[in-house]
Amino acid sequence: MTDAPSPTALNKAADDRIALYEALLSLRSREEVDAFLSDLCTPSELRAFAERWAVARLLDAQAQTYREIALTAGASPTTVVRVARFLKDMQHQGYRLVLDRLKTKV
Repeated sequence: MTDAPSPTALNKAADDRIALYEALLSLRSREEVDAFLSDLCTPSELRAFAERWAVARLLDAQAQTYREIALTAGASPTTVVRVARFLKDMQHQGYRLVLDRLKTKV
């Protein structure tokens, strides 16, 4: 049986996440985002982020089946289903927020 994280550890994790958000919000260009994320993430983590974002965009376009999206994005069917669930059902709606904002920029 593992012990639950202490309230202090939970607060530190929340503070660290907020500090990360502030760091991301301070970036002013694609080049700065690329430099920061390249330092922060492993190449595999960046590929996973990019893959999920590609899946989200393809799902939003509603032009392909889940299987076709998996092939196009080079993602697993599990990833496609997970992203679809977050896109449709989850409370945060982060994918939807960004997809809609990018549509209004075009």
